[in-house]
Amino acid sequence: MSVKDQQSATERLRRWRLILGGGVADGIGGGCLSDRDSAMDGALAALYGNDESADGSQDRKGGLGSSSPKVARWLGDIRTFFPTSVVRIMQQDALERLNLQRMLLEPEMLEVIEPDVHLVSNLLSLSGIMPSKTKETARIVVRRVVEELQRKLENPTRQAVLGSLNRATRNRRPRHNEIDWHRTIRANLKNYQPEYRTVIPETRIGYGRKRSSLRDIILCVDQSGSMATSVVYAGIFSAVLATLPAVKTSMVVFDTAVVDLTELLQDPVEVLFGTQLGGGTDINQAIAYCQGLVRQPHETIFVLISDLYEGGNNQEMLKRIATLVASGVQFITLLALNDDGAPSYDHNNTAAIASFGVPSFACTPDLFPDLMAAAINRQDISQWAASREISTARA
Repeated sequence: MSVKDQQSATERLRRWRLILGGGVADGIGGGCLSDRDSAMDGALAALYGNDESADGSQDRKGGLGSSSPKVARWLGDIRTFFPTSVVRIMQQDALERLNLQRMLLEPEMLEVIEPDVHLVSNLLSLSGIMPSKTKETARIVVRRVVEELQRKLENPTRQAVLGSLNRATRNRRPRHNEIDWHRTIRANLKNYQPEYRTVIPETRIGYGRKRSSLRDIILCVDQSGSMATSVVYAGIFSAVLATLPAVKTSMVVFDTAVVDLTELLQDPVEVLFGTQLGGGTDINQAIAYCQGLVRQPHETIFVLISDLYEGGNNQEMLKRIATLVASGVQFITLLALNDDGAPSYDHNNTAAIASFGVPSFACTPDLFPDLMAAAINRQDISQWAASREISTARA
């Protein structure tokens, strides 16, 4: 065997040893681990380690124990050994597998955690029981994530929405003083008459009529525990939309109670801490409140972000949605607004809502600006979703 082949075989053994963990695997490649590899193996074993039970079966359980300093060291170790994307997965696994919610209640822990949208949703769910000192640190962590997401999402949202508003409101029958001559000439170049050296303005384009808002957007967001990351993204998008004077944006969150967060939209961090993740669900009550916000049905886009598991009056909820649709409101149901899809939702309600012509589907954050643009232009949202290979619920 050549030196190169031998090195390749050793590297394969090393990787398999790290994947399989200790125990029997030590006989396979235990000797090929460096000191750094052993430390990395220890960090993995603390979270994913296998302990053999008396009958020889594998009982998977972690080994971080109850020591806060040990947890803090572990969080620092995984940031040393693994890239950020892997660190975030391991942190989330630690929260789920080892029930380490307690580590989010200590400022020292938050200072070494790699922040992401899932961490934010966990912090928000614990905000009601956080000590004041921890809550100050949590706000700093949440703001870091929010600002990062805003930088990523703000420009696409502004461009998509404002571009659609310009197209939707362009006046095709302008008075003389309303004509946009540059656009009108470009639109009629095909009608140029060489003998007269002029363009016949068969199509006239105006600047459009200006008013305080051209569309009303209502985001009605389910804040039950299963919708946690959707609440985070909805809060950020609502804050971005609220900066656009051409639209009037309202954000309402609900569980068994309804909270209107519209007045807080200038600061998305305040919006997120205004939510209270968890609890039951009363969609009907939330829609009833939002009905009172509808000023001009034909100019209103109503986005319900919910998995549609109704804990209130289900039939009344469906009647309210049907009434809104019949009045001219453009109604859209998002089963989730995140990168993870919608693993669980009420299929009966999605089918019933689909019978009203309302599509229901999960939407990723990167597609949400385009979705709003399509809604502003009154495109068929089912066709929009199909063109992007998004599955929608059918009646």
